Amino acid sequence: MKSKKWNIARPNIGAIRSLAKTCGYAPLTAAVLCARGLDTPEKAQTFLAHDLSGLHDPFLLPDMHAAVEAIDNAIANGEHIAVFGDYDVDGITSTCVLVRYLKSRGAACRYYIPDRLSEGYGLNKPALLKLRDSGVSMVITVDSGITAVEEIAYANEIGLKVVVTDHHECKDDLPDAAAVVNPKRTDSTYPFKDLAGVGVVFKLVCALEGPENLEQVVTTYLDLVAVGTIADVMRLQGENRVIVTYGLLLLQQTDNPGLRMLMREAGVETRRMTASVVSFTLAPRINAAGRMGCADEAAQLFLTDSPSHAQEIAALLCCQNKERQNAENEILRQAYEVLQKEYDPQEDRMIVLWGENWHHGVIGIVSSRISDRYGCPTVLISLDGDQGKGSGRSVNGFNLFEALEDSSQYLEKFGGHALAAGLTISRDMLPAFKQSICAYAKKNITEEDLMPVINIDCLISPDDISMESIRELGILEPYGMGNREPIFAIREMTVEEITPISSDRHLKMSLVKGNRRFTAMLFGTGSGGCPVVQGDIVDAAFSLEINHFRNQQTIQLMLKDIRLSDCELERDHYFLSVYSHFINGESLTDSQVNQLYPNRPDLVAVWRHIISQAEDKKLTAPYNTLSRRISYESRQLINIGKLFVCLDVFSESRLLNYHFKNNLLYIRILPFQGKADITKSVVLATLRHRKRQSKAEQQSG
Repeated sequence: MKSKKWNIARPNIGAIRSLAKTCGYAPLTAAVLCARGLDTPEKAQTFLAHDLSGLHDPFLLPDMHAAVEAIDNAIANGEHIAVFGDYDVDGITSTCVLVRYLKSRGAACRYYIPDRLSEGYGLNKPALLKLRDSGVSMVITVDSGITAVEEIAYANEIGLKVVVTDHHECKDDLPDAAAVVNPKRTDSTYPFKDLAGVGVVFKLVCALEGPENLEQVVTTYLDLVAVGTIADVMRLQGENRVIVTYGLLLLQQTDNPGLRMLMREAGVETRRMTASVVSFTLAPRINAAGRMGCADEAAQLFLTDSPSHAQEIAALLCCQNKERQNAENEILRQAYEVLQKEYDPQEDRMIVLWGENWHHGVIGIVSSRISDRYGCPTVLISLDGDQGKGSGRSVNGFNLFEALEDSSQYLEKFGGHALAAGLTISRDMLPAFKQSICAYAKKNITEEDLMPVINIDCLISPDDISMESIRELGILEPYGMGNREPIFAIREMTVEEITPISSDRHLKMSLVKGNRRFTAMLFGTGSGGCPVVQGDIVDAAFSLEINHFRNQQTIQLMLKDIRLSDCELERDHYFLSVYSHFINGESLTDSQVNQLYPNRPDLVAVWRHIISQAEDKKLTAPYNTLSRRISYESRQLINIGKLFVCLDVFSESRLLNYHFKNNLLYIRILPFQGKADITKSVVLATLRHRKRQSKAEQQSG
């Protein structure tokens, strides 16, 4: 579990009290709002508003009048319209919303979603020619098209009219289309720039229907619009907050057979619909179809009116999601095997790996998982013949696109942005590319850059937590980009119990402070990665949840981080200083000598733990975690100073070598034949001499 930097907001008690009194917010809710700068009634109410009146006039979007006129004329003239989509959740929901709407108007309509593996993203000339030859005369792009200047010029040449709807960043030159609707156009005066692709489609449908039919449009389409907006990780403020709030309510009782069956197959049909459920349960199943090259099936799921057909497709998507997970896990397994042998956490600032025939559709997800685990930028490359296709993910503070640009001489092509990018490379350029970009990373990433940051809204006491206060926090929902779930912290809790669950993939803890005992969940970390042991005094950072189980409701802390409290760290620093005095030949008290001197069971306990936990003869661990874990497992008292003495003894005997940097111990087990004789250890002999010397001084005194 990687150490995190805690940024704890400083509370303005006066502002919190004023906001709670004026607006009637619970103190915990008011504290979160103030921590995020929403410290006046006006700011708070504006942020939290989600009434339909918060939806802006769609005709404020550039070219909306032209788009409506072109589409209305095409429908009136019986022209065949094609909706050109994309293979991610935003693209699929955009496609389905617009196709459903056009068909409700009686339009001759079809859709086209490019194959992720063979065609890649966006408009392409062969697809446009194929559509023209099939009788299509108008193409409406959704979630794409804003940079397709050359492709749309080609569409014009072959007689296709194009209307672009998109939300991605614009280049200087816009495509020569009948209309280009995008809130991010440089000439756009639209009040909200952060609509998803499906959000732009929603505004198009609102414009086509007119303001008098707004409620009907909302009721019919906003469930799908919310799913696409959440999945595309859009900022859940302003207009998106309205869209997602209403959309989640509609999703709970959706009339769309595909959404209903997907929720049923995913096991969330009876759960309260939240942005988290969409993000972590529904969206991955929709995305899996596109990643595995079957985006058409996901589109069919939301277009069919047949519950039985929807059920079949939903079941298929869940199976594809499992295939996607299997493909991810296999790539992860291969990657971790290499990293165990090659990755040096002390020196390496970036990870670059490649493998034969890794699935193109999932290497981006695997890059993200590796980046999260190791806390550094990661690029994975799938090799097929002489060519490799790669996907990378970065960390805050390191611009991956600029890093690729610096090493562009080794690449055939690349693209992306600061935190995510893709590339194409020749096989024979891989070693040079890796050396180049890793050298760039080493120059441009500091150790502080690689430390994850956790932003904590409020330091609280156990008495601040109640069922009522947690329910009151619900007015802050929906959570997502731009409105993360509130995170709180409590200092100096005692770890009463740690229980591995789900085959030791997660941990359940009992944390106690005063007369309050809380159940806390730590997901994604097993026993081996837990930084604390039973009996430790810890600081915990967490979100709050009400757990519903067997008709009972209990409070749960969902841990975001857990670390040793200052009192524990001060104890560690004391033993480190005693060890330092010993190494420097300074005098020690009799008590201090005894604190450092390891007996045989101590040495055995340390050695057995290192041997059992080392992977490929190496072990890296926070020094204080290592000493505590050995103490807990062996029931021997192994303080930090004694641990270092044990390591020195083993190092003398050439059983291992180690070094200590930034609170981490890096241990490497050395090859050894026969049996080591630690009785000749100079370190132990020196400590024994200090004990005798101290005893003699006491007797003479």
